Formats: sequence, C-alpha cells, structure tokens
Amino acid sequence: MSQRFHCNCARCRVRGLTGPAVLITIGVLFLVDRSNWDWGFHRTWPVILLVIGAIKLAESMASTEGHVGYPPPPQASSNPPQPPYVPPPPPPPTAH
Repeated sequence: MSQRFHCNCARCRVRGLTGPAVLITIGVLFLVDRSNWDWGFHRTWPVILLVIGAIKLAESMASTEGHVGYPPPPQASSNPPQPPYVPPPPPPPTAH
C-alpha cells in the first residue's frame, strides 16, 4: 500500500493549478473558435504556452516553507565523509 503525502506549501499549491488552468484555457480557446470571431484555435493556441509559463513562473517564486516531500531530505551529519577503503599493495616478492 502506498502512502500519499499531502503538501500544503505554496509551491505545491501553485503546481496543483497547472492541470485545471490548462483545461480551462483549452476550453475557452475552443469556445472562441466556435464563435463568429476571426480568432480560430489555429491562431490562439500559443495562449496555452503562456498559461503554462505563467504558472511555472509563479511556482518558481513560491515559498517551499513547510514542504513535505518523499523521501525525506537527508540529515546533515557533523562527520565529514570518509574516503573509500583502498587495500595496501601486496609486498614485493623476495629473492631466494
């Protein structure tokens, strides 16, 4: 069973608006296409890109305070990382 995390930070709330905003924009553009205006979908489709860009811009400016992510961020340790273990070279062969 998977656990679902619900984050209420501002960035995640703005990100959650992307899908509904794009669907509403597409609906409005098709409504304009069906009207008697000279603005068909072939001329107005870049508005979708503008809406997505505006939401991404708002998302990048939003605060992440209180963000709940998965997996949890790693805890900083006070010990510096240790180099990997390298075994010593074998001793030179002895002459008989």
